[in-house]
Amino acid sequence: MNFQARFVLALSLMFLVMMMTNVLFPPVIPDEAVSADSATGAEPSAEAVPAMPEIAPSPSEVPETIEDEALPEEKRVVVSSPLYRFEFSNVGARLHVAEMSQFEPLNHDGLLDLIPDGAEGYLGQKLVVGADTLDLSRVPFTVEPEDGLALEAGADAQILRFTYQHPTSAFRFETEYEFSPDEYTIRVRGRASGVDRPQLLTDLGDGLAFAEADSAMEAREMGYVYNHVQEGIDETLTSKAERMIVEGPLLWGALRNKFFLLAILAGESNEATTEGGYLGGLLVEESHLPERFQVTAAQVVGAEGDFVYRLFLGPQDFEMLSAIGWDIQNVNPYGWSFFQVILKPFVSLITKILIWVHSNLNLGYGWVLILFGVGMRIVLFPLNQKAMKSQLKNMAVQPLLKEIQEKYKDNPEKLTKEMKKLYTEHGFNPLGGCLPMLLPWPMLIAFFFVFQSTIELRGVPFLWLPDLSTKDPTYVLPFFLGASMFLMQYVSYKSMDTPNPQLKMMMYLMPPFMIFIFMNLASGLNLYYATANIATIPQQMYIARERKKMQGMKPLGRSPPSPGG
Repeated sequence: MNFQARFVLALSLMFLVMMMTNVLFPPVIPDEAVSADSATGAEPSAEAVPAMPEIAPSPSEVPETIEDEALPEEKRVVVSSPLYRFEFSNVGARLHVAEMSQFEPLNHDGLLDLIPDGAEGYLGQKLVVGADTLDLSRVPFTVEPEDGLALEAGADAQILRFTYQHPTSAFRFETEYEFSPDEYTIRVRGRASGVDRPQLLTDLGDGLAFAEADSAMEAREMGYVYNHVQEGIDETLTSKAERMIVEGPLLWGALRNKFFLLAILAGESNEATTEGGYLGGLLVEESHLPERFQVTAAQVVGAEGDFVYRLFLGPQDFEMLSAIGWDIQNVNPYGWSFFQVILKPFVSLITKILIWVHSNLNLGYGWVLILFGVGMRIVLFPLNQKAMKSQLKNMAVQPLLKEIQEKYKDNPEKLTKEMKKLYTEHGFNPLGGCLPMLLPWPMLIAFFFVFQSTIELRGVPFLWLPDLSTKDPTYVLPFFLGASMFLMQYVSYKSMDTPNPQLKMMMYLMPPFMIFIFMNLASGLNLYYATANIATIPQQMYIARERKKMQGMKPLGRSPPSPGG
């Protein structure tokens, strides 16, 4: 059972404890540890989109259309902007460095590089022509401009062009990368001439580098994800990956860790992408790096040899990815597929409020989480009040209910009739105290995914906590969370007029269980739930006092039984 499943189980048990009053008393990390809906609105048929090609393994020698050539001295070409710093090689036009200028690695000194140590370069390309595979990741390219690009904020986009011309034939291959200084999306255009309708394979690489202080946590999120035109988003964790071919058509494919992303998207834009322009599929095979898998994207080259696609290398910023579309903001799916439809609007709302409060009220994210915890209790106060009143009303009706059940225990038809009458007279609803508490449940689950995975909390310290996105190294918060939960349950338990052994047992068992679940989860998540628990205790005490008042009240009377009763 993974940590998400354990969390949902724990939260479900917590709700079970909260509602039991109404029911029973009706009131493997690797050794290299640091190493939107479619914008077109259409759902094209799978037959209209070329499928994943049958990929032949690269031969030991270059096919006849590309002869052996003496490679020139390798040169690195740098593209820099306020957001990133990329290093490409003239050999194979491969990407060797993808540094994020606005983010730091939390597990070592230096700059955060998305490409792991030991990788042979990303974005190398191959052409499948019939039964042959032309490997372009080792051939010499000319680069324009030779000295790379230096982009300044607010400036126009610029192009870095790689060209390979075969010395003795008409074969020519050209790729243009268009970089904007203010966004992480890269637009790619190219042409292959001298070959007949090839398939283009683009090497997405061997996964992203480890960059977080908690490598075990990061390893749990490492994997590849894709969005199929008909079937939607699917993910595979690195720990469960195996060699396979993912058949298209795909809107995008991506490599991701907990906070960063390398994605390839079909077409020049969502709106301009035609049925034949979607990705044909993904090839997943073992990497030369330990415990990793290499992912390659396939697409059909147009009749004129042209191809276009987009790349995204950057943070999993919810608003930024939402603006791209095609649901790429859900590259880290929220729970199981059947849950995602319910959670999606809550996750979006919570993320937007979180960022807005931080930006507009100028509060650190730790204080924002505390404000969320208190604010949620205030927002949910009317629901809890309604549940409390329903509990008290049901409690007052209990003597009458038991009287009817005892009197008509041998006459089920009469028992049903009298119970319906009792419900009508006194507004009795056995579930009246439970339903108001269940309504906010999807939002509370959504808080888990937002506060556990949002990049806004990455590396943010608060009080003694070094990083709100990782576990509390002192384990103070998980134990405080458990203590607050025990106090909540104790206040409710002491308000009962009749002791209940099952409820008492849960009161002692649930807090240690929750400590065990939460001790390895993000400290920001612990901070939010602990604050919410503390903010709930005054309301629990108020409800307890009202129950005490009910214990000495005269039982409700009822109308005379119906004729024949």
